[in-house]
Amino acid sequence: MSSTLQLIGTGSAVGGLMPLITAVVQRPEWSVRTKKIVAAVMALLAGVATVAADGGLEQFHHGVPTFATIAAVLAVSQSAHDLLWKPSGVTPAIESATSPKSAPAAG
Repeated sequence: MSSTLQLIGTGSAVGGLMPLITAVVQRPEWSVRTKKIVAAVMALLAGVATVAADGGLEQFHHGVPTFATIAAVLAVSQSAHDLLWKPSGVTPAIESATSPKSAPAAG
């Protein structure tokens, strides 16, 4: 089992990259609310995966490190998106590049 501080550090690193992964799933035409929900759910799942990768399922018996890690992933992913990835245009570009293109209307 890693220390709480190590888990939070790992969670922060994962959270910083989550907006890039989330952008692959999201679509430009989705509402802001839908995008926020998808981003939050993916960050929570990444937090759970981070805890499990560190100590296996037994790690979930330790409430404080588990909660702190999941919270770190969620907080850092939202902050990184709002302060770095979105203003730089990276996540919108990923969304556009990975979204299916509409077929031209037959006519």
